[in-house]
Amino acid sequence: MDSLTRNRAAGVLLGQAIGDALGVPYEFRRPPRPGEARMLGGGLGNHAPGEWSDDTQMAVCIAEAAAAGADLTSLTGLGAVAERFLCWLDSSPGDIGNLTATVLRGAEREVRQLPPPRDPATVATIMLERSELAGAGGSAGNGGLMRTAVVGLSALDDRDRVADAARRVCALTHASQHPQESCVIWSEAVRVAVADGRLDVRAGFDLLSPASRDYWQAKIAQAEAGDPSRFNSNGWTVTALQAAWAAIHATRDLGDDPDRFEATLQLAISIGHDTDTVAAIAGGLLGAYFGVSGMPADLAGRVHGWPGGIGRRRLVQLALTVADAGKRAAAERPPRSA
Repeated sequence: MDSLTRNRAAGVLLGQAIGDALGVPYEFRRPPRPGEARMLGGGLGNHAPGEWSDDTQMAVCIAEAAAAGADLTSLTGLGAVAERFLCWLDSSPGDIGNLTATVLRGAEREVRQLPPPRDPATVATIMLERSELAGAGGSAGNGGLMRTAVVGLSALDDRDRVADAARRVCALTHASQHPQESCVIWSEAVRVAVADGRLDVRAGFDLLSPASRDYWQAKIAQAEAGDPSRFNSNGWTVTALQAAWAAIHATRDLGDDPDRFEATLQLAISIGHDTDTVAAIAGGLLGAYFGVSGMPADLAGRVHGWPGGIGRRRLVQLALTVADAGKRAAAERPPRSA
């Protein structure tokens, strides 16, 4: 990767973490006005100031697996992610979504019964089955979308592979259609922002079925057509994506102005409701576009969190390692047959 691409890749997890930590104090509370959000801590997990929540914690799980060489399109690679999700669950996170908790706790009970050494593919299969059971009623929360930005780094030169990985990683906890499609859309938007240096939420629409493409075209048009505050009910994956994109689109007149990064996050948080998640979703894509150099240094320097109180440097290192691992894997794969 050239230096510009590396700068953008390095910003994905960091951008997500900044949005997450900035939105934590206002989750499900009265939202601040744009420009008033601060890294005060608190929230559902009683976080320290600057500490990120479950959104980035789960993204780190995915990043650690991918950085270690896991193929996110394979059962073995998904098993590596699943094992990290269970390790995170064992840390007693203060904030965890209802559907995610149901799936992980159910999977944990089964996984404990496996004889050592545990087969990663078996762990993945157990979690996927639990996800199918939990999502049988069509549950479509935003828990898959909130952690998906880093998947866009896993195959920067292979959009089909990113889309496949996005669906599969989402399916570990969210088995229904809309969560998986939202992850395809957002992961591809991140990949395009890093690889091509452009913001394009529609870039992945051709990776969806024609009917789904029409559905999401209409949803994105809605997001661009009015006040972002309309998407206050954003626990649903569709409205969470709309809220994040509405905030990004509403600041488009700022172009590449360095102030746009924080201005967009401030607007995303002012929408209210699931503030840390909407800002984390937006922050991942903004980080992919603006890169580390385009983020406010004071905010970047304050973020920290699970595991072990890691901070800015580790997030940057993880993101770059994911991108590099994806590049190496692509070089080692045999060419596709005609």
